[in-house]
Amino acid sequence: MNSSELRSTLALAGIFGLRMLGLFLLLPVFSLHARDLPGGENALWVGLALGIFNIVQAFFHIPLGILSDRVGRKPVVLWGLSLFIAGSLIAASQDDLLWIAIGRGLMGAGAISAAVSAWVADLTREQVRTAAMAIVGGSIGISFALSLVIATPIYRAIGLDGMFLLLAVLGLIGFLVAWLMVPSPPKQIRSEHQPLKQIFLRPELFRLNVGVFVLNATQVAMFLVVPRLLVEAGLLLDDHWKVYFPVVVVSFFLMLPGIIYGEKKKKLRFVLLTAVVILLIAQIIFLQAHSITAIVSALLIYFVGFNLLEALQPSMVSRWAKDEKGAALGIYNTTQSVGLFTGAALGGLMMQLFGNLSVFMGGAVLIIAWLIIAWPMRDISSSQTAK
Repeated sequence: MNSSELRSTLALAGIFGLRMLGLFLLLPVFSLHARDLPGGENALWVGLALGIFNIVQAFFHIPLGILSDRVGRKPVVLWGLSLFIAGSLIAASQDDLLWIAIGRGLMGAGAISAAVSAWVADLTREQVRTAAMAIVGGSIGISFALSLVIATPIYRAIGLDGMFLLLAVLGLIGFLVAWLMVPSPPKQIRSEHQPLKQIFLRPELFRLNVGVFVLNATQVAMFLVVPRLLVEAGLLLDDHWKVYFPVVVVSFFLMLPGIIYGEKKKKLRFVLLTAVVILLIAQIIFLQAHSITAIVSALLIYFVGFNLLEALQPSMVSRWAKDEKGAALGIYNTTQSVGLFTGAALGGLMMQLFGNLSVFMGGAVLIIAWLIIAWPMRDISSSQTAK
């Protein structure tokens, strides 16, 4: 990447990563905190409160993605970050499950993922786009790892209300970065826009949408269970970061050769399918994971596949979509949000009805279905034009 591409990518990755803390920072502590709230004894309601951020996003990704194609990326991103800040302040106002859910719902209404990803694609050349998306995906991984390190100490120090106030401050920083540091891409004049249905049903895009649904459903469901498995294995909550942080950081470096190989050899399909198989292997290991060593091994394997797919899939969406990046990425991020909500809600329900390990069994079934659907997909070179 040239200096302009790198600077813009890093700034947008920072915005994306700061906002993802709105989801990740609560994962290690929310289910335990919620036990002391009215209705917190019901795992399904806790899952719904955690997942509402994502289901609300599902209703706004497509409209805001399309709007970013029409009016530009920057206005949409600034509006979304404003809602994120307002929702954080509402969630901080009362230590009540209902108000937390309302605040997180408003945070989710600022659905800027499609606009940010399209902004990255607008400001980078196709031959470096997967690398740019890997940086954005890396920001998600770093946010996740950082949240796992700092969540418990911050929770002990300032409580859940204080965590939401911190998210409001981070949202304000993201707003200022987007406003002052990231250039607006040149406006493109288009004679017509493809119907949304046509974009949705394009086979390669559809397969990628299925993939991001399964990827995020299994992730959020997994983290309803993993903290409890670690506690059962003898690791105190305050020490969980000692597992999460090195796992996420090491997995990011382990996935880099896959990205380099896929781009250089034009084998993105092969790398994607390999990453899906890696996720399946992780789910199988989780079913037998009764020790800290086994849990750590499963987490490391899972996040190698997860990080690969977080880089590959949005890059491939932007290439197949061409001029309709905002709309296509809006659909992609909608299915991502639906996946996160579904994973949280069904994961909580399965835990309540069938026990912890049923979550991994369900995840394995979803991943096998994804592998079957993804198998016929084609590779796309940097010179290809999506049809």
